[in-house]
Amino acid sequence: MSRASTESPLCHLDDIQEGTSLGIERGQQAYVAIKKRGQVYLYRNRCPHIGIRLEWQQHQFLDADKMLIQCANHGALFRIDNGLCVAGPCTGERLDLVEFNISEKSIFLV
Repeated sequence: MSRASTESPLCHLDDIQEGTSLGIERGQQAYVAIKKRGQVYLYRNRCPHIGIRLEWQQHQFLDADKMLIQCANHGALFRIDNGLCVAGPCTGERLDLVEFNISEKSIFLV
């Protein structure tokens, strides 16, 4: 039996609309999922600067242009495709990438 079939999914792919972000809670962990150009990216919802959550409102993690992930606390900007901070006090650091699998249109942690 595969791991994906024994655990509940984080979310369904249809829960994340193209060009948007989704905050996900799983036990003590918080995640942010983003769908851009049909690709899904999953990170821990934790700024590397001071360890706080990133969103400024529920499920709102992206800047006004929806091109970068933005930390609500100090405005740090992170690339969606690799989590690299490109502006702000943690420039050069990265968000924690989370490995996942997609099975039957659902996202499962690895």
